[in-house]
Amino acid sequence: MEEIINYVKPELVVVAVVLYLLGQWIKQSQTIKDKYIPMINGAAGIVLCGVYVMSVCEVHTLQQIATAAFTAITQGILVAGLSTYVNQLIKQSGKTE
Repeated sequence: MEEIINYVKPELVVVAVVLYLLGQWIKQSQTIKDKYIPMINGAAGIVLCGVYVMSVCEVHTLQQIATAAFTAITQGILVAGLSTYVNQLIKQSGKTE
């Protein structure tokens, strides 16, 4: 987990928590198949990180726009992965062997 955390901006770790809760809510609603939850979390992570990046960066040039888009996408994927990792840790800790 430390490896992932090292790449996630500290202020975006809370997005992983939000995505975890979103995934749990989707799972309990039973309206969407479980196999789509990671994809939904990934898309939501990219959007939420995009909102954050756009709020803290100046985007006037094409290079700044590309950097902001790259940051939003990579951070979104990382926080979605982090939320899935946390979900798996919780599931595995409940198992007895």
